[in-house]
Amino acid sequence: MTVLIDSWAWIEYCKATEIGEKVKKYLLEEEVILTSTMNIAEVYKFLLMTKPEKANTLIRNIIKISLIIPLDIEIALHAGKIKHEKKIGMAGTIVLATAEKKHAKILTGDPDFKQCQNIIFLS
Repeated sequence: MTVLIDSWAWIEYCKATEIGEKVKKYLLEEEVILTSTMNIAEVYKFLLMTKPEKANTLIRNIIKISLIIPLDIEIALHAGKIKHEKKIGMAGTIVLATAEKKHAKILTGDPDFKQCQNIIFLS
């Protein structure tokens, strides 16, 4: 299975919480791990605020263990359409559009995604 790990899940992983341990299982078990460039920006901002001394190392580890999917025109247009149809923030729509383009499930605990399909919801 292909799984796109959302910022919410990456942050739990970096905080080493109980939910972060669930994320870790997906990292070890799934065939393909994807991360959107939008998620990289969100997680790096969080790490700079909360773990500035480890931020660079942690973000590099995320980049190393996942395939990073850049925001391209096709994803951007699809995200715009999703934003028009759903009440989700723009970052979330970019993640949804990326996952749909790559035929991936989204691993998250973000309540914004509860109404969406192809979500692996952590709680």
